[in-house]
Amino acid sequence: MMNVAAGRTALDTTRPLAIAVMAMGGQGGGVLVDWIVELCQAQGWVAQSTSVPGVAQRTGATVYYIETLPPPLDAAIRLRPVLSLMAVPGEVDVVIGAELMEAARAIQRGLVTPNRTTLIASSHRAYAVSEKQVPGDGIGNADLVYAAARASTKRFIAFDMEEAAKQSGSAISAVLFGALSASKALPFPRSVFEATIRAAGIGVEASLRAFALGFERADMAEVRWSAAPSAPAKRFPALQFVGHAAYDALIARARTKFPEPTHDMIAAGLQRAVDFQDINYGTEYLDLAAGMLAIDKPARDYAFTRTAAKYIAVAMAYDDVYRVADLKTRGSRFERVRAEVAATADQLVYTTEFMHPRMDEVTGSLPFALGRFIEDRPALFRLLDTIVNRGRRVKSGGIRWFVALYVLAGLKRFRRGTLRHAREVKHRDAWLARVKAAAEKDHDLAIEMLVARRLVKGYSDTHTRGQSKFDRIMDIAARLEGRADAADWVRRSREAALQDEEGAALSGVLKTIESFL
Repeated sequence: MMNVAAGRTALDTTRPLAIAVMAMGGQGGGVLVDWIVELCQAQGWVAQSTSVPGVAQRTGATVYYIETLPPPLDAAIRLRPVLSLMAVPGEVDVVIGAELMEAARAIQRGLVTPNRTTLIASSHRAYAVSEKQVPGDGIGNADLVYAAARASTKRFIAFDMEEAAKQSGSAISAVLFGALSASKALPFPRSVFEATIRAAGIGVEASLRAFALGFERADMAEVRWSAAPSAPAKRFPALQFVGHAAYDALIARARTKFPEPTHDMIAAGLQRAVDFQDINYGTEYLDLAAGMLAIDKPARDYAFTRTAAKYIAVAMAYDDVYRVADLKTRGSRFERVRAEVAATADQLVYTTEFMHPRMDEVTGSLPFALGRFIEDRPALFRLLDTIVNRGRRVKSGGIRWFVALYVLAGLKRFRRGTLRHAREVKHRDAWLARVKAAAEKDHDLAIEMLVARRLVKGYSDTHTRGQSKFDRIMDIAARLEGRADAADWVRRSREAALQDEEGAALSGVLKTIESFL
């Protein structure tokens, strides 16, 4: 920086205040940066901002960088500042992460230092593609991020700012702005921050509400998050009457037939089965679950029946074209999308779905005889596949595609007569028969064989890969019967299968098992 006063020019080594903002698309990162720059300039500071857009791992992560300088004490001095365009590791005073792993990315890049940096981060998660594509639980470990943040920052402020934004009906940028104000990293009173929001003139009231929540919760955040926040416990529906005569009859049967420790899982499974098809399908679900109860051991708190209740429902509510169409056209889905994009009542929101059906899905949704007829004629199958097997962008918010999907969803009443359903039932019944046979000799092995069903999910290629892994594990489970460590090896095989889509880890475990069988 150059000081120019009374005809003299001199270098000044005053170091600017450096702020890095890590945000994703749709979070208002640019708005937050504009507010910070306007705030500093309104107080007579020099401020400059730059941004480097990222790729779409999580809808486009962007790094914003701000440098700002206070005015000189001598009013006669004119500044000619030279400000940097990029954040330099070890030279950043404030890092703002609009999502937990964005804060982790800043730590990894060296932008956070123990003796200098205040880290302000939202504790919520927006999962990256690399986390979502793992067949099992590929979610990054939040505990490691919190441990690294506490070890590498001067101050660490974190709470769920996404939730605060939803409560106030605004964007997370306003909550972050409030947390920045509360942190005192910038030497300006709260009123000046609020005046900056008002001066912007857009969404003022909602932004001020979000700012207030951010300010208030930031005051407690350093104490509150002595450890990473734990994930909320899973909640299951209660096995209670709902006022629908046919469904309540199933509830009454379940409450009479099944012991109390299984009621929560039975309620969840019954709800899923009926939602997937109809009341009769719920009756079929209770019949299958009752068959598992008959061979359970009460001394073990009915763990076998609880596990069976969960995975029988998973097996019965498989994903097919009718299910996909049903979910795409539900009113609750449109409401959720509007809430996610923070749309106001006077705004229109349209959704575009990417769909890539294969001929296998088409034949599976046809009546059994017709589906088999087409599959048994490879030339006809390939010809039809050239027409069907291509990506489509479907605007489900428009009348044309909404009506098409809605009609398709309504065809689920014919699902029991389709080729896909016949195959799913055959595969499900064979699995349960093997589980029952195993339960007579090894209760723990039978439970692991039930849990292995979680591998079968999705549709198209995802379903095919998952079912292939499942079948391999069922085959090895049969060969392991009689060994004391059979359940442990089936568990290891399942965990390996969930590590990658291709099944490389599973193949390694199965080779190990083969070596001692």
